[in-house]
Amino acid sequence: MSAYATQERYSKPAIFFHWAIFLLVATAFFAIEIRGPKGSDSRALWTAVHMWAGALVLSLAVLRLLWRLWRGAPAEVEVNALLTFLARLVHLALYVFIFAQPLLGILMVNAGGHPVTLAGTDFQIVLVGADPGARHALHAAHVWLGNAFYWVIGLHALAAIAHQLLFRDRTLQRMM
Repeated sequence: MSAYATQERYSKPAIFFHWAIFLLVATAFFAIEIRGPKGSDSRALWTAVHMWAGALVLSLAVLRLLWRLWRGAPAEVEVNALLTFLARLVHLALYVFIFAQPLLGILMVNAGGHPVTLAGTDFQIVLVGADPGARHALHAAHVWLGNAFYWVIGLHALAAIAHQLLFRDRTLQRMM
């Protein structure tokens, strides 16, 4: 067991990654929900915000995973075996999401024949070439995963609240 695993709280960088990714995911969801009709200035603006948020989520996800692999995490708060298993499952799903969702978005735009261009920069992301059939499948997967993760993120938040109010086990304070 590492010395870090005996600590009660996450490190400041781990806390930063957690909350920064949360805010960026919320921004991406918000931007895509209010983007407006095709061809509008509103849609162009909010799509750019969505793409920036997604690119930053992916970038921070890489840094977060590297930090986690290097520093580990504090020991789990043991409530019971079932809740510990569910917590691990939800955390794994969240990690998959913060990597898969931005990658699916990039692949979807690329398969539509376009690079992902981050507004205000000359930086373009191209991972694959145009493929209209793949674009449709990637779009469906990106939308499905985004909708599924409204629920997983909500479950994660409810679990944090339950730990605070019902179990009173300091789980929430570890990430504050």
